[in-house]
Amino acid sequence: MSEGVVYVIGAGLAGLSAATAIAEQGRRVVVIEAASQAGGRCRSYFDSQLGQVIDNGNHFVLSGNHATMRYLRRTGAQDGLVGPNKAGVPSVDIRTGRRWAILPNDGLFPFWLFDRRRRVPDTRVLDYIEIVKLLRIGGDRPLGEVLACRGRLWERLLQPIFVGALNTEPEIASAALAAALVRETFAKGGREYRIRIAHPTLARVFIEPAIAFLVSRGNAVRMGERLRRILFDGRAVIALILAEQTIPISAADSVVLAVPPWAASDVVPGIAVPDAFSSIVNAHFKVAAPFGAPLMLGIIGGTAQWIFSFADRVSVTISNADAIVNDDREVLARKIWNDVRQALELSDALPAWQIVKEKRATFAATPEQAAKRPATRTRWSNLFLAGDWTATGLPATIEGAIRSGHKAAELALS
Repeated sequence: MSEGVVYVIGAGLAGLSAATAIAEQGRRVVVIEAASQAGGRCRSYFDSQLGQVIDNGNHFVLSGNHATMRYLRRTGAQDGLVGPNKAGVPSVDIRTGRRWAILPNDGLFPFWLFDRRRRVPDTRVLDYIEIVKLLRIGGDRPLGEVLACRGRLWERLLQPIFVGALNTEPEIASAALAAALVRETFAKGGREYRIRIAHPTLARVFIEPAIAFLVSRGNAVRMGERLRRILFDGRAVIALILAEQTIPISAADSVVLAVPPWAASDVVPGIAVPDAFSSIVNAHFKVAAPFGAPLMLGIIGGTAQWIFSFADRVSVTISNADAIVNDDREVLARKIWNDVRQALELSDALPAWQIVKEKRATFAATPEQAAKRPATRTRWSNLFLAGDWTATGLPATIEGAIRSGHKAAELALS
């Protein structure tokens, strides 16, 4: 029997990582995406209000995100990431104007903690035992039951990191997911958590090279086609029903379903998926960042949380944004710009702006929701799930999405 086709439903990062991994092994892939463009939450587009290309949201990865780096090497896009040659992100408390940056050493043992100039201001070495607590938890419970969630270390380092990575109020977030984050960053040494940002856009690095990789190998990428229904025969998928076509699935074919959790639950009977979500608000300002501005700047004490500086724009990300996501867009823009202008020492005048709201950006990373994340393998022999909402062991991040795609690819190929 000849090798079958693998149908990948969804052209976000999970779907594209699965598709490119499968195509790399010489198997035929058909990618089917409901939207008019690929990328999901990791996409770029021309914004007419700003008159320039912007990213839907701001994302960064880390030097130690090995699945991400493998994906980019496969598609030839590894040189599209830029960032400092040392770990650490500058921060500013806009309430006081105080600025600092942690300066971790590259190696496994954290020598940097013993130098007060390199750690968070006004913290002691013993304060960092809080981080060690996460590595010793068993099971899962709210982070607020494991850590003190107060003090300078919490306010100036841990709380901003956990909000950004978990997109959930840290005190009620999953301690197990927070621990996974620590194991992949602080516990591995500074060389593993150097910041890396896509340049000039997300699409140019994460999406367009993957599409080109697939097409150059004779695979199909079909946009604007929504999966309506999946037909099962009891143990396997036998057909994919689209709006204008039914695709029969043979015994040699496989299906990777890489769509949001609510879409997956609509077409796959009986699967448990996360059903509570958290918002992210992104702001984009058409202004050149001042000379010497860091690629990424952490904000303490403001509405803004992370500021990203590009040659033609300054962008802001606010995670766990449920409290502000329904606010008036111009009110939000002015409030966020007030933080930006103070942090980057820019003019008071509000430049051209755009606000992008994602009300269901990620699943709410609580223990209850984390327990609902399904495995990659399903009870149907030829159906596999992918997405940052599946049981990757990581929060809903780029690295988690890409790992999920790789895992689905491995199972589909086997």
